[in-house]
Amino acid sequence: MINKRLLIKNLLAHNDENSFYDKKRVIDISQKEGKAKFLKHVCALANSNPKNRSYIVIGVEDEDNEIVGVDFFDDSKIQNLVNAYLDNPPLISYENVLFPHLPEGRVVGLVTITSSGKICALRRNIWKYYGGAVFIREGSISMPKNFDISISDRNATTVAQIERHARNNIELTLDGVIDFLNHRHRDLSSHYRVFKEQFVVCWAGNKKEVKQEVYYSRVDIELINEQVKLFYSSLDEVSISSDSDSFYITEYIYLGLDDQKRYYPLEKVTIKFSDNGTYQIFGELIFDPPQYERKTLHHILNTNKSLLRKLVKGISLKPTEIKDLQRFPATTLICYLNGFEEAEELMLSSRKLLKERDAEIYSSLKEALRILRKVRYN
Repeated sequence: MINKRLLIKNLLAHNDENSFYDKKRVIDISQKEGKAKFLKHVCALANSNPKNRSYIVIGVEDEDNEIVGVDFFDDSKIQNLVNAYLDNPPLISYENVLFPHLPEGRVVGLVTITSSGKICALRRNIWKYYGGAVFIREGSISMPKNFDISISDRNATTVAQIERHARNNIELTLDGVIDFLNHRHRDLSSHYRVFKEQFVVCWAGNKKEVKQEVYYSRVDIELINEQVKLFYSSLDEVSISSDSDSFYITEYIYLGLDDQKRYYPLEKVTIKFSDNGTYQIFGELIFDPPQYERKTLHHILNTNKSLLRKLVKGISLKPTEIKDLQRFPATTLICYLNGFEEAEELMLSSRKLLKERDAEIYSSLKEALRILRKVRYN
């Protein structure tokens, strides 16, 4: 079993970016350019490593390898993106890896790419890349390749050694459990459970009971063996259950207009552990969003557009407009969920403005965009 934090350290210690790993300060797959560049690197790494895994480490400064972290990225449907744009797509996973020195909610992203063993190519045009293009890693650069295309397994031994040095041990596991329960979450209700005598899942949150059902807010869930965050949210509420083989997380979101707000089940995630030392994560979207009159939502969307225009121009907001701005992430999301496609672009264009103005509203916006991604990829 690989400790992903050790794996990242070993990758960063292995000279510089090369044909089996890449590092990024940040990625943004919400924009066409960012999505295209991400797909290019995935394609190139898959073609350069047909016999072993390759990696992208996210949240690291390029020049000095300083680990600065990124926001927790909950996107279990990233495989759908790769399948949609690549022929012979690799298997891909995105994991949020904990580093103790990073602030709460910040992690290092680890993208693991497992080649299909066949030449991977873009299936269709995206940004400035044409359908049919093939990319190969040349040193630390992902380059287009138009002729003499072949794939080799020259990195297989090196990657195997790096992964072997990142194997977990009982000391690291025990230290991780003690740190989670006694230090990082000593002010919350904290628990752990062992699966198949080898996997340890820890979870913590503010616990409350409603009609004999237990829910948690401010939730943090980690697979301690691999130092991977499975779930993190400072806003949403979840219910947690388990049996001898599986751990279940059902996420709820609080949505609605004015006094019509209530909790809606969003997604059920199942982590199934096997006797052979492996596990699988399955996500099922169970969201049935609230529906409202289009006339009402059209008025809300126009109000939100007007708010952003005032922020751009530096115009002071009235008290009622400040309240509308606080509701901006949730109301714009509701517009999107009711068929107003332009609401997505409005949310994306507001990120910089809200980040500079109000940390709490910006945090709500990030949560709204995370929900939007889940719905769109499903």
